[in-house]
Amino acid sequence: MSFPLALPASSWQQNDADAVIVITSDVTQLGDQQLNDAAAPYLAVDARLSSQASVLLAEGIPGKRLIVAPTGPVNRDFDDVRRFFEAGQAGIAQAKAAGATKPVLMMAGVPQLERYKNALQVAFLGACQTLWQPLEAREYRGEHIEPVEQIFLVGADEALSAQLNAIAAGQYAARDLCGTEPERMAPPLFADYCVKLFENTPVSVEVISDRATIDKDYPMLGTVARASYAVERHHPRVVKMEYVPEGDVERTLMFVGKGLVYDTGGADLKVGGFMAGMSRDKGGAASVAGFMKAVAEYQPKGVKVVAYLAVVRNSIGSDCFVPDEIIDTREGVRVRIGNTDAEGRLAMGDLLSEIKDLAKSEINPELFTVATLTGHAARAMGPYSAYVENGPARANAVSRLIADQGDLWADCAEVSRSRREDYDFIKPRTLADDVISSNNAPSAVTARGHQFPMAFLAIVGGLDKHGCDSEQPLPYVHMDIAGSGVEGGDWQHGKPTAATVSSLFARYCL
Repeated sequence: MSFPLALPASSWQQNDADAVIVITSDVTQLGDQQLNDAAAPYLAVDARLSSQASVLLAEGIPGKRLIVAPTGPVNRDFDDVRRFFEAGQAGIAQAKAAGATKPVLMMAGVPQLERYKNALQVAFLGACQTLWQPLEAREYRGEHIEPVEQIFLVGADEALSAQLNAIAAGQYAARDLCGTEPERMAPPLFADYCVKLFENTPVSVEVISDRATIDKDYPMLGTVARASYAVERHHPRVVKMEYVPEGDVERTLMFVGKGLVYDTGGADLKVGGFMAGMSRDKGGAASVAGFMKAVAEYQPKGVKVVAYLAVVRNSIGSDCFVPDEIIDTREGVRVRIGNTDAEGRLAMGDLLSEIKDLAKSEINPELFTVATLTGHAARAMGPYSAYVENGPARANAVSRLIADQGDLWADCAEVSRSRREDYDFIKPRTLADDVISSNNAPSAVTARGHQFPMAFLAIVGGLDKHGCDSEQPLPYVHMDIAGSGVEGGDWQHGKPTAATVSSLFARYCL
């Protein structure tokens, strides 16, 4: 895995640089008179410089390349730091197209507002988003298809560069895991990538591959995997990762990630073209692994992180599970299947139950599920992640604090409430079962379609017994990234965004 390293620069006059990218809200003010003078002749004849990133020939500038990347308006109430993220994307695209491999990145015209305090960092991460190329493309064509080797950041120091390189490493890993096609990243190969990713790092990795163990300890995951057992290379994996910091532990983060390497819908087969892009249904597990990679690189003090990934393929075949089946779960809850295309909550449920039991003996635990779970999240929230929290998480403002960091790091989210209607929606209809996994309509047309799955996960994970009124409240947040996980909501061709990685890192590691 290669990505451009962030390196500190005291000024744009970096000796070994070959371009200068200026991201600015005012193209007439580039932060330096020499840069202003270089741009002035172009501004006089080309109004496009105010609206799109442009490459200018400039004597005395590294590589004779000056790239001006305008942000557009930044002072309105609804403007946010994504203006700088997108300008970073546009600027690096122009630099790369011009042949630059070691550009300087600098900011100008950044408003002195709290929401823009990370503008430089966000612009760098935007550049990294644009430069990422799919893993299978790099393996086929070589790592040289990512020609930009490093980016000099004017105003950054060694500490900030280290933070950004940790985040970038995590985001690249998350994009690799999410964005790679379903055979190259089938469950065994997904697990192999994780093992290699954490070699010689403080993160330990355990992979469970034995079918008998999975069926016994994680019966819902085993049910989803049932049809996949006909093909050995599609067999499921449970990947467990743990980071223990040096010194005292002050907080424990515990994650379960949805890793559906391909989701056909199962017996409730996706039709009408909706199966395309379902190799990205592993985005939740990918983002969890990416966050762990960032943690491994940065090695923060005081925070312990435990992560379980449910890596499985929802295949269709003679042994696939079907609606109306009743499954006995790890928690002792009997689940009636409502729709086999609502498989992600099943795959994660028993892992959540296990991690909940571990949480009882951890220091200040906070629990999360991360998943590309519902079309409703994308329909209701658009390009934002949707965080649904239980009572203890809401009492401690867990989601709000993460979302606030997301607003500062271009990793935005909306916070949703868990309501009584969500639990009523999945209540049993007979004495034969305890909970229903879902209705039989698409989530996008179901009222509270992204909220009620959190209630299901709380019940099958046993977290309904750890609310505010219990002896041991456990904060739990379900993070649905179905709307934020890929650029433009294009699940077939959009680049993965590594949603949640930077906001979690900023909230818990900085």
